[in-house]
Amino acid sequence: MLSFFKTPRIRGGVHAEEHKTATAALPIVSNFPLPKKLYIPLQQHVGKPAEPIIMVGEKVLKGQLLAYSQGLISAPVHAPSSGIIVDVNDYPAPHPSALPIRTIVLETDGMDEWMETQVAPDPFKLNPEEISFRVGAAGIVGLGGATFPTAVKLNMGRENHVDTLIINGSECEPYLCCDDRLMQERAEQIIDGVRLMLRGMENTDAINRVSTNAVVAIEDNKPQAYVAMRAAAEPYAQIKVIQIPTRYPMGWDRQLIRYVTGKEVPVGCRSSEIGVTIHNVGTAYAVHKAIRYGQPLLGRVVTVAGGAVKRPMNVEVLFGTLISELFDFCEVNKEEIARIIMGGPMMGDSLPHAGLPTVKATSGILALTQSELKNTDEQPCIRCASCVSVCPAGLRPLDMANNIRINQLDAAVDIGLKDCISCGCCSYICPSNIPLVQHFKYASGEVVARQQAQHKSEQTKKLIDARNARMERIAQQQREEELARIAAKAERERLKAEQEALV
Repeated sequence: MLSFFKTPRIRGGVHAEEHKTATAALPIVSNFPLPKKLYIPLQQHVGKPAEPIIMVGEKVLKGQLLAYSQGLISAPVHAPSSGIIVDVNDYPAPHPSALPIRTIVLETDGMDEWMETQVAPDPFKLNPEEISFRVGAAGIVGLGGATFPTAVKLNMGRENHVDTLIINGSECEPYLCCDDRLMQERAEQIIDGVRLMLRGMENTDAINRVSTNAVVAIEDNKPQAYVAMRAAAEPYAQIKVIQIPTRYPMGWDRQLIRYVTGKEVPVGCRSSEIGVTIHNVGTAYAVHKAIRYGQPLLGRVVTVAGGAVKRPMNVEVLFGTLISELFDFCEVNKEEIARIIMGGPMMGDSLPHAGLPTVKATSGILALTQSELKNTDEQPCIRCASCVSVCPAGLRPLDMANNIRINQLDAAVDIGLKDCISCGCCSYICPSNIPLVQHFKYASGEVVARQQAQHKSEQTKKLIDARNARMERIAQQQREEELARIAAKAERERLKAEQEALV
C-alpha cells in the first residue's frame, strides 16, 4: 500500500462560497442536440496552433484529423462530428478580448458518422512510447484548465523517472461540478485511464527503472465521488484515492504536490524534475477513450450554472458548440445576465458575449446576475495584510500592486510577479475591494509585451549590425577589386611602355 507524506498546514487560500448545490446532484446530460455548425479554433492548447490539412467543401467524418500539431508543444484538432467544411477563417476566440483566431467551420450533416478507428486488443501490451504517441495523436491536453499537451507530460515523466502520478480531482473553483459528476458516474473509466497513464510513463530501462504509483486527490466536499473512485481503484495496489481539505486553490499543482507528497517544486522547475507529475481526472478519462476505443478528444462535460440559468446542469458537449446554444438549451434568461464567465469565477475568463465556441479549456460556462457579483467600489487600503495571508504562493500582493500602479514593473517582478498564479484569493479577501489580481494580469501581460518588444529590438539590432557588416564586407571587397584593377592597369601600362621602348 502506498504511503504519502501529508503536511498539516496548507499555505494560503480561502474558503470561497461554493455555489455547487445547483449542479452537484445532477447527472451528466448526454443528449445535447447536435449543432448545425461547429466553430473549431485551431488554438485550443498551450503552444503553437494546429495547422489545417482539409479544404473548404471537403466532407469529413467524426474523429477525422482536421489539423496537425506543429512542433513539440502543440496538439492536433479533430472533427467533433461528420459534415462539410464550409470555411477556414478568422472567428472571435473564447477570450476576454474576443480577438479573431483561425477557426474551422464545420456544417454537420446530422448523421454523426464515425471514421474507422484503430483499437489495440490489449492496450497494456503496448510499449510506453506507443501509449504516449496515441495520446498525442488524439489531441489530448490537460482538461483542468492548463491545456498543456498530455503526451509531452507523459514523455517527461518517463524521461525524468517520475515515481508519483497525482490525479487532480479537487475541482476547487466555485460553481463547477463537471469533474465531480465525472468521478461519480465514470469512475472505472477514469481509473483505467490512470493505469494507462502509468503504463505510458513506465521506464523500460532495467538499470534506471522506477516504479510509478498514483494517488487520486479529491476534496472532502465530494464524498460520493470519493466513494466511487475508491471502489474503482481498490483492485489496483499502485493507485490510492485520498481526501484532501476543501480550500481554494487546492487544485493548484504546486499546492497539491506539497500537500500530497511534502515536496516543494523549486521556482523555474517542472514538477517532473522532483519525481512528480499531475493530471486532471477529465484528462485520465480522455486517455481511456483514446487508448481503449481510438477516440480522439472531441468534447467534454461542461457545467452551466449561475443565477440567470433556469436549468443548471452538467452537460456533455462537442468542441465548437456556441455558448449561445448552450444557453438556449439550459434556458438562460439573457436579460438577467450581468457577466458571462468561461471556467470558474476565481480564475475564469469574462467573455464579452455568448457567440463564442466551447473549447478544450471550457470546464464551465457561468451566467451570473448582478447580485452574484462582488461589490466593485474600490476603497483605500487599510493595511490589514489579508492578501498576504491568503496568497498560496507566499507573495506580497499589496506591495506588487503599489509598484505596478507607479509603473515600476521591474520592482514588481523582483518581488515575485512572475510567481503569481492569478488565483484571485487576494482580490476575494480584500475588504477594500481592491482589484489586485487585475493589476497582476495587466502587469504580467505588459512584462511579456516589453520582453517581446525588447527581443524584437535586439533581433532588429542584430539584423542591422549584420547588414552593416555585410555592406562593409562588400565595400571592402569593392575597394580591393578597384585596387586590383588599378594595379593591373598600371602593370599593363608598364608592360606597354617597355614594349614601346624596345621598338
